[in-house]
Amino acid sequence: MKADRRERLEARARILKALGHASRLMILEELAGGEKCVAELTRAVGADMSTVSKHLALLKAVGLVEDRRQGSQVFYRLLAPCVMGFFDCVESVMASQVQRQIRLVK
Repeated sequence: MKADRRERLEARARILKALGHASRLMILEELAGGEKCVAELTRAVGADMSTVSKHLALLKAVGLVEDRRQGSQVFYRLLAPCVMGFFDCVESVMASQVQRQIRLVK
């Protein structure tokens, strides 16, 4: 495999790995509604601020979110809103799996 193709695939894998946690998905859903400060995201996720900050750092590292500081607060926004379309695709796969299971029990 060519080096540039491998690098591109590894970059994709890093992004998909970042999406592989329910709390990070919740953060992205929250940010789809607009910019939020860390405290708001912490309340939404229901985890401690340290944990949420680690999730945000990972999402930022792969380019899904960006932050800005305003005084002592840090605000995050969704940098790649196209990811929400990917979630629609995931929901479609989930629905088709349910339909398959229903057909099996009939």
